[in-house]
Amino acid sequence: MIAAFAIILIFQCLGEGVAFLTGVPIPGPVIGMLLLFAALLAWPRLQELLEPTASELLRHLSLLFVPAGVGIVVAAASGRGQWLAIGAALVGSTLLTLGVTAFVMQALSRVGKEQGDV
Repeated sequence: MIAAFAIILIFQCLGEGVAFLTGVPIPGPVIGMLLLFAALLAWPRLQELLEPTASELLRHLSLLFVPAGVGIVVAAASGRGQWLAIGAALVGSTLLTLGVTAFVMQALSRVGKEQGDV
């Protein structure tokens, strides 16, 4: 389990290093996850090693949100007087996300019908 956890952390560190060295506007952990995905495709045996540890981490994923929740509560005081702007941004971004998702689904549905997949 420790070896598998170390491998996961190594990929996260690799992602951080790539993000730092290249200056790409993508978070290091995301790059690390993509590198891990590529490694899993290249070496399927790696999945057997990582799966039990990854499953255990996912079982306790909710604990990882506790620091973020505390940060939101602590930072809430700095949002005083800005609730209208924050609410408008939340509603606007949600509606925009729903609209883009609907547009993409319609486009993919049309492509699928043209190819006879649907």
